[in-house]
Formats: sequence, C-alpha cells, structure tokens
Amino acid sequence: MSWRRLPITQVDAFADRPFAGNPAAVMPLESWLDDATLQAIAAENNLAETAFLIPDESGEADFELRWFTPGVEVALCGHATLASGHALLSAAPWRNDMRFRTRKAGILRVARDGEGEDTGYRMVLPAYPPAPKALPDIATYMGGEPVETLWHEGGYVLIVYADAAHVRALEPDLRALKAGGDILYIATAPGEGDPSGADIISRAFAPGAGIDEDPVTGSAHCVLTPYWTARLGRDAFTAYQASARGGYVGCRLEGDGVELSGKCVTILTGEFLL
Repeated sequence: MSWRRLPITQVDAFADRPFAGNPAAVMPLESWLDDATLQAIAAENNLAETAFLIPDESGEADFELRWFTPGVEVALCGHATLASGHALLSAAPWRNDMRFRTRKAGILRVARDGEGEDTGYRMVLPAYPPAPKALPDIATYMGGEPVETLWHEGGYVLIVYADAAHVRALEPDLRALKAGGDILYIATAPGEGDPSGADIISRAFAPGAGIDEDPVTGSAHCVLTPYWTARLGRDAFTAYQASARGGYVGCRLEGDGVELSGKCVTILTGEFLL
C-alpha cells in the first residue's frame, strides 16, 4: 500500500510548559482535502481542535485556515490559531508574523511577542460583546448560583458568578447542555482571592461540539474581553481558564477586536499516514 504522508505538529497553546494549556494539531497541506477526510483526520487526532492550512492565493494572507473538532468544523478557534502561528513562525525565524484567511472570522494575524525563551505570541480576533438575556434553563444546567447570564448570537453563552470558587466547583449537566447544539457555555467570575492570581477566571464547555470541557478557549475570550473590560473599567486584564490543564490568556480590547496573548510549546512533530 502506498501511503500519503501529511506533516503534523502538536502544540500546547496558552502554555509555558508541556501538558498545560490547550493541545491542537497543526496540519499544513498543499491543497484542501475533501471535508469528510478533514473531519475524519480531526476525529482520529481526537484533540479539541485540528487546524488545517493551505497557502493563500488571494494575496490577503499567508495561509488559508480551517478548524475542526472531532465532531464538527467551527467558525472560529483561538488556541489552534495561536498554535498555527507558533508552528509556522518556529519554522521561519526571519518572520515576525503570519496572517490567516478564514471562512467566517476574516483575516487573523499572529505575531511574535518578546524575545528568546520569553517569546510568546499576540493575535487579534473579533470582539463578541454579549448582551444580557434571561436563560433560566441554562443557569440550572450549569449549576451554582449565577448572578448574570448573557448571550452572543454567534453561539456563546456567558454565565457570571460571584466568585472564582463557584466557577471552580461547577459540575454542569453536560447531557442537557449538549441538547442545545453547538454552543460554547462560558462560566466566569472575578479572580480576586483565586490562587491563579489572574484578574478573572473562567471555564468553558462545548458538549454539542464534542468537547465536554475545553482546556483553554481563545474564542471564549472574544466574549470575555468586552464584558470584563467594561466591568473592570480598563482596556486590558489577565485571565486564567481553570480547567484541569489550565492556562493564562492576556486580554486587551482593540476597537472592534480583541488582542489575546500567550505562549506555546511544541509537543510532537511527525507524519500522518493517509
């Protein structure tokens, strides 16, 4: 049998050490495979996200970028975008940034941030300001005692709690949340008193997309950033996503976008045999 060999890199995004942050597979291709094959590869990788890239021929960006969970293609994935930038920039040390053309999130940019061992990355994603909305069923499924619920039409629910301890203690009814479809449920609270030392903390759940709890979710911070900058009265803050793996995200509101910053660690490189 003759195998087709596809390069693959696995990256822990929003992490400063292995086994932290959110893992993503990055797979550059010469041209798009059919969607069923892309989905099957993502399912085989069985990571929160697999990022697929091909050279961009429009002149608008360096690469076209798509993201797949094990179950579905998604409109936006922050951590796999950061991982893609890290993988490409690690192979091109003369470059300071990479631009990606996406199907539903526009042109995204990942740039180096810092030098040497302290090098991280900055990327700008769309801002998704949430609006208050009564969501009593979702509040019940999430558990605890939410003080506020909000919604963004892109498929994001924000559930706000009084303190970090409430967020860390949550045991949501994932089966009930899954019935809502491809929605990202974000629980958040002020970080005061939390051992992370961050300004705010969060957790994120996407059972409808095949991810019960996402370790560190870039797109969640597209919602968290406009909410918390308004509430804190400043344009930047530090965030910690309190999953079992955990990870820090620097958040800044930039007009109608959000600038997220973090580090990445390459875990493996190899070939996917197809």
